[in-house]
Amino acid sequence: MLAAAMATIAEHGLDGLTMAGLGREVGMSSGHLLYYFRTKDELLLRTLEWSEGRLGAERSALLSRPAAARERLAAYVDLYVPDGHRDPHWTLWLEVWNRSRNADEDARARQAAIEGAWHRDLVALLAEGVSRGEFRAVDPDRYAARLRALLDGFSVHVAVGIPGTGRAQVLAHVEEFIADSLLP
Repeated sequence: MLAAAMATIAEHGLDGLTMAGLGREVGMSSGHLLYYFRTKDELLLRTLEWSEGRLGAERSALLSRPAAARERLAAYVDLYVPDGHRDPHWTLWLEVWNRSRNADEDARARQAAIEGAWHRDLVALLAEGVSRGEFRAVDPDRYAARLRALLDGFSVHVAVGIPGTGRAQVLAHVEEFIADSLLP
């Protein structure tokens, strides 16, 4: 059900998703879906949590592999940046961020928990790289906040399809930034 919701949101946006349409697609009534999700916003957030759970497992596996911190950082960046225009995962994020202005405290806390996991993993990787001398002596938390802001900004451009900001260009910009600011 969440995979179907993700695909529909990626293709048509949250406004293009109806509980009746999703129900038909997965063989459930819209009332049944509303029983479990209450609102489209809840369905959106649960879909994002499901998607992030899958990405979190992938991120954990790539960060725990036996490789240099620099290589694992490149893999983290590769996983973070959208595949292209209308990337399903990033479309979910864009919809959540758009609707978070009116979200309740619980929804914002759940969103912060997802973002916090990405941040904590990056901080740990940076701290490891600094301690091993692979990276310059930076404050891992501050550097992670700045790098994630850069990644978020570029990723939004890729996900919405702004010309001149394709995935390859973004990865090159980020690689250059990391080389200039982090590598000894």
